[in-house]
Amino acid sequence: MKKAFVVLGTVFGLYLIARALAEPFVIDLSDPAGYRADWGGPTLAGVLLVHCGPGVVSAVLIGRAVDARWRRRTQTRLGRGDRRA
Repeated sequence: MKKAFVVLGTVFGLYLIARALAEPFVIDLSDPAGYRADWGGPTLAGVLLVHCGPGVVSAVLIGRAVDARWRRRTQTRLGRGDRRA
């Protein structure tokens, strides 16, 4: 069950990252009327924070999880008594 949650969380996180990357290209940054009614509006900073913020948080969390897994795997390969700095 834990693996299913990890997979679903990763897929949802990747969706949020893709949405954050696409958002600046989807909205017209030079026309405030285009994003005034969006979530986070009426300011551009608010709209970008609401739409891109979760993607940034997801990227950080996924990156930390991958790094922790990589470090665990590296420590296991080196063995407990054979740690190289």
